Amino acid sequence: MSTVAIHEKFEHPALFYRSAREYVDRTVSFVQEGLDVGEPVAVAVPGPNLELIREALGADARAVLLLDMAEAGRNPGRIIPKVLRGFADGHRHGRVRIIGEPVWPGRSALEYPACAQHEALINAAFEGRAVTVLCPYDETRLDEEVLADARITHPTVLTGDTESASDVYDWRSVVARYNRPLPPVPDAATFSFGAQELAAARAFAADAAGRLGLAGQRLTDAELAVAELTTNSVVHGGGRGTLAVWADGGQVVCEVRDAGRMIDPLAGRRPPEHGQIGGRGLMLVHYVADLVRTHTADDGTTVRFYLDRVDRLGDADPLGRVGRVGRVGR
Repeated sequence: MSTVAIHEKFEHPALFYRSAREYVDRTVSFVQEGLDVGEPVAVAVPGPNLELIREALGADARAVLLLDMAEAGRNPGRIIPKVLRGFADGHRHGRVRIIGEPVWPGRSALEYPACAQHEALINAAFEGRAVTVLCPYDETRLDEEVLADARITHPTVLTGDTESASDVYDWRSVVARYNRPLPPVPDAATFSFGAQELAAARAFAADAAGRLGLAGQRLTDAELAVAELTTNSVVHGGGRGTLAVWADGGQVVCEVRDAGRMIDPLAGRRPPEHGQIGGRGLMLVHYVADLVRTHTADDGTTVRFYLDRVDRLGDADPLGRVGRVGRVGR
């Protein structure tokens, strides 16, 4: 049985910064405080900000795990299991310190609901854990709605030289608010399936995605993710479902609808325990996709995932994809 360090409580402050200088001063101070007391430290922020921190740390950067969030967190749904839990679970004795910046100027409106839900679900994923996750927000360039959500998803807010408890903290409300219906796409290719059609559904997805421009590892990713989701529908979603595939700009989108309801808000984001059988399907989809959006209600669940038609890093690593970015908005 694994031992998880419990020390005081989980801490999840939002840092509102207004300049590059303030960003560096506050984040590097946070890192140095951890190193000074022997805490393992990881930093996962977008590339340009990562370089600012790396340069300011100097030789101390070698003692810190540094990750480009635009790659590791391209899909917000894999940040908790792959980035945050991946690091924290490797250091189970004593407090762990992480900087995670999942929302930056340039995240698209399509991606943002998944980002907001991610920030909310961190609080559930690390409840009772000896972990501190500091989340920076660019106060001058992010939309007011984004900053307002940050105050709801973080129990503590750091602004300037002040630290205050958020009087609107209510992470569950953000999970619920962004659990938005995903309307069907009229011109999508569709396929209805049951237990006997799982292989045919996978073949249908491969054919449709291939015709829309996926190839190589990207096409394999689509087949694998569809196989996991359609199997979940048969086992947990009423025995049947509907698969849809279509193109959206530079991405191919695959969607599975069924009659089940997803009752665990951390489904797909909780790494399985050692020896656990099953429970990896949706997490695998998060790992290979560039974005995953979900909606669940009493009448059914929809899981929609997006794959870039081009592997942006030029390799076959599904965890290292850099995406398009545009200003966060609604």
